[in-house]
Amino acid sequence: MSKLLLFNKPFHVLSQFTDSEARKTLAEFIQIKGMYPAGRLDYDSEGLLLLTDNGQLQAQISNPKYKLNKTYWVQVEGTATESQCLELVAGVQLKDGPASAVHCKLIDPPNLWPRFPPIRERQNVSDSWIELTINEGRNRQVRRMTAALGLPTLRLVRTAIGDWKVTDIVLGEYRIESVDTPEPKKPRSKRPVGKKAVSGRPPARRSPAKKTPLKRSR
Repeated sequence: MSKLLLFNKPFHVLSQFTDSEARKTLAEFIQIKGMYPAGRLDYDSEGLLLLTDNGQLQAQISNPKYKLNKTYWVQVEGTATESQCLELVAGVQLKDGPASAVHCKLIDPPNLWPRFPPIRERQNVSDSWIELTINEGRNRQVRRMTAALGLPTLRLVRTAIGDWKVTDIVLGEYRIESVDTPEPKKPRSKRPVGKKAVSGRPPARRSPAKKTPLKRSR
């Protein structure tokens, strides 16, 4: 069994244990040795960050090729619409290529912990909330996707990674779960160079009259 730590990361905390600029890091909240972040969560984002003591599990959570869903609650500037949610699912064009959401819907403002410092409120500008699920991990992807539709992100909270959720964990606290240790992938066997597969009949001999070399079986 492997350990999986579910941490509710506050705003302005780095997803690492050290920092040369004296910013807050995981070391202020987690004093368990041998636990390493499985992926990352931006300094200015909040919510679920997973850590584990197993390298194979770490790779399966963080590597984009496994397409693990990540769900966010996003407060945006402006009034988001259903059609904009449909656009996010259909895909928007970013500088590093198109990006699309797995799921998107409008939600009521969630009952979240206070953020310090709080979001700057503007009297003449409305805001709204959407729930967005992606299965990629590009740099600041959610923020860039909403900005592409004219909806700048004001607050970003990751609520779930796969089936793991953070909504029942107090801000700055964590919970440890035990999960089955994933089996390491076996390397594919390679046929030694120059060796041919064994068959029931002897290899054919080249006719002396022919000069064309035989092709190796692949």
